[in-house]
Amino acid sequence: MKQVLSSNKLIIKIGSSLIFDNKTKKIRESWLKSLAQDILKAKNRKTDVILVSSGAIAVGRNILGMDNEDLTLEQSQAAAAVGQIRLSQAYQDALSSLGITAAQVLLTLDDSENRRRYLNSRSTLNMLISLGVVPIVNENDTVATDEIRFGDNDRLASQVAIMVGADSLILFSDVDGLFTSNPNIDQSSKLLNEIIEITPEIEKMAGDTNQKFAKGGMRTKLIAAKSATNAGCSVIISNGKVEAPLTKLIKGQSHSLFIAKTDPLTSRKNWISSMKTKGKIKIDNGAIAALKQGKSLLSAGVIEVLGTFSRGDPIEIIDVNNNSIAKGLVNYDNVETDLIMGKRSSEAVKILGYAGRNSVIHRDNLVV
Repeated sequence: MKQVLSSNKLIIKIGSSLIFDNKTKKIRESWLKSLAQDILKAKNRKTDVILVSSGAIAVGRNILGMDNEDLTLEQSQAAAAVGQIRLSQAYQDALSSLGITAAQVLLTLDDSENRRRYLNSRSTLNMLISLGVVPIVNENDTVATDEIRFGDNDRLASQVAIMVGADSLILFSDVDGLFTSNPNIDQSSKLLNEIIEITPEIEKMAGDTNQKFAKGGMRTKLIAAKSATNAGCSVIISNGKVEAPLTKLIKGQSHSLFIAKTDPLTSRKNWISSMKTKGKIKIDNGAIAALKQGKSLLSAGVIEVLGTFSRGDPIEIIDVNNNSIAKGLVNYDNVETDLIMGKRSSEAVKILGYAGRNSVIHRDNLVV
């Protein structure tokens, strides 16, 4: 499948029923090893991979003997705490046997909606994949309350895809894709192989899950697909229960592909362009030339800081004649920027007393 083979950043969401077998009450280790092989092949194609995995509560409730109970929030959090460590170990074992380092990243909805936390999470994930690590993301169920929950890992996977600027998101579950109606009831139902736009008619085709331990059904997958495609990330829904699911998908296994409306970087730049700025940074001619060449804004090129802003705020970049040059999301607040302006990036640690970012505004967060 061309969409997968050409991906630079690939997010793979794993449903609970894939990683945990409710009949045997065990993690599907053979399947997990085959997935690890798929990930190794993807990395050999120079594709960065991030996993978003369900299953912590399912694993934990089994260990705690709660299989037949309707769990309270506190019980779910306890089950997640027990299950997460076991699930992470299983991923680590499967990946490390192939020489791949895994990392556990736990997020809540707050981490994607609070701009400072969003930037911190984004930086951490991008640093991990730049180091060749495969992050394994899950909702931080042990601390998340209803007010700060994603609610399902389809939505979480979509937000992670948007956060890191992924070009492809695969939602692996126990269904082949989106059908025109429920194929278990309607024999005339047809699989939709390609969806250009998620219309109200498409949304009506989605049903709800009947899996006891699963939170997401087709409806949540469509919501996730809508968010991701609007941000420039194509989405694929496919049945992941087979061993080596990524290889099978590449070879033509049944799926539904939701086409992205733009590319991730263009979508991000448009988002930044639409934001209201909080302050201004004046830069010299050398910095202006660097920005026009697609480079980041460094502290050495800053000559004046105007206004009050925090890290992650959108700010305007102006020249010595106060003409607007660019707009971007700043890595320091106004006080910090004032302290390091005109200085080399290597001097920032001594001036601030802690290790900061390599740039005042990274090129991916700049619109010239």
